[in-house]
Formats: sequence, C-alpha cells, structure tokens
Amino acid sequence: MPYLFGGLVVLNAAALGYYLFLQQPTSTETLKAAQNEITQPLAFTNSAEYIPPIIGTRE
Repeated sequence: MPYLFGGLVVLNAAALGYYLFLQQPTSTETLKAAQNEITQPLAFTNSAEYIPPIIGTRE
C-alpha cells in the first residue's frame, strides 16, 4: 500500500509539473470575446459628491 501511495504522489507531481511549466496556455473563443468586451470604454460616474460629510465636521 505505501508503494501505491508513493506512486500516486509521484504521478501527481509529474502531472502538475507538466501543466504548470511545460504546457503553453491556449486562448479559447470565450476568452477572446471577454477580452474584446473589456477593452471597450466603460461609462464612469463619479459618485464622490454624493457621499455625506464625516460626522463631526461643519459643512
């Protein structure tokens, strides 16, 4: 049984090393669509003027 566990640990380490260091990531269609959607300008509204003053200040 310890040999089986040790073998699984070594196999897991080899698979993790392969996916982390050797395999190059590929861009999928959904990733490309999301990146194109993010690069479009976003509408921004500054809401800082609507924040109430800090308690204890005179305004």
